[in-house]
Amino acid sequence: MTPDKKSDQTKHMLTASLKKIMAQKPLNKISIREICEDCGVNRQTFYYHFNDIYDQLEWMFKQEEASFIKDNDDMLIWQDCLMRMFQYLEENRAVCMCVLNSVGHDYIRKLFVSDAHDIIERYINIISPVQHTKEYKDFLINFYSCAIAGMVECWFHGEIKNTPEELIKNLEKTIKIQLNGEFYSNET
Repeated sequence: MTPDKKSDQTKHMLTASLKKIMAQKPLNKISIREICEDCGVNRQTFYYHFNDIYDQLEWMFKQEEASFIKDNDDMLIWQDCLMRMFQYLEENRAVCMCVLNSVGHDYIRKLFVSDAHDIIERYINIISPVQHTKEYKDFLINFYSCAIAGMVECWFHGEIKNTPEELIKNLEKTIKIQLNGEFYSNET
């Protein structure tokens, strides 16, 4: 096994232990010793891979984000990516709630905005008419990234009762109307 693969394997093992413990207690009550004991490595191994638990947490989210946001120029991929984000949140509710309760709203919001930005940038660049300037496209990407992040966060907290499918359908309709001036019937 190459050193990089072994390193990634160790990081994944440490992160699996962190997630397991996060499902049981707040992040600020979790120690590095606890993580290391759970997966049978020493503290030096942890510090070889991560600076601290927050560094590990950031790595975890970036790795898991990569699993649902893939480079693909397919116009419909953004809906799939957003659906995977919703599914990830549902499947990892305990971990995400632990992060939200321990690290705070701003940390989670930044993650949501970052994920939404990657998703929406690809879509807007594909469907946006040529007449829009780069500055306007950047504005739209930032606008919709923040809107999606807020929507996902509200859905996660149960403040929005729509299904992810309904939210994605309405978001797609809104973006198309904004960018193309298209009008939809009430049936769409």
